[in-house]
Amino acid sequence: MNNRTFLTVHGGIYTVFALALFFVPTLMWPMYGVEINDQYAYFLSQHTSIFLGGIAAVSLLLRDIEVGAIAKRLFLALMISNLLGVIITTYAGLTGIFVGLGWSDPAFFTLLSVMCFLQLKKQKV
Repeated sequence: MNNRTFLTVHGGIYTVFALALFFVPTLMWPMYGVEINDQYAYFLSQHTSIFLGGIAAVSLLLRDIEVGAIAKRLFLALMISNLLGVIITTYAGLTGIFVGLGWSDPAFFTLLSVMCFLQLKKQKV
């Protein structure tokens, strides 16, 4: 897929999750086995939206990036971010923090990591 399409999809996915964790955390987190039981947990979910929204903004605002060295660095940064997601959400699943749909997060971040890797390989330097 070309850079524009990839970054639109990547940014769109992160936008959806940023909005969901900001506006309806009490609906989202219980599906993963995480309880939002006080104002602090609610706020931490909204706080997480800062970073998800930031990744979405970077992806969407750089959709027109040309193939090359700068694009390669962008896809490397996005891949690293998604690999961190694999590590952290796998840990949450293995330790019993995430249950229910919790298994889907490591799979989701792995898919995005692979997609970033494939896009990274398409960049000519």
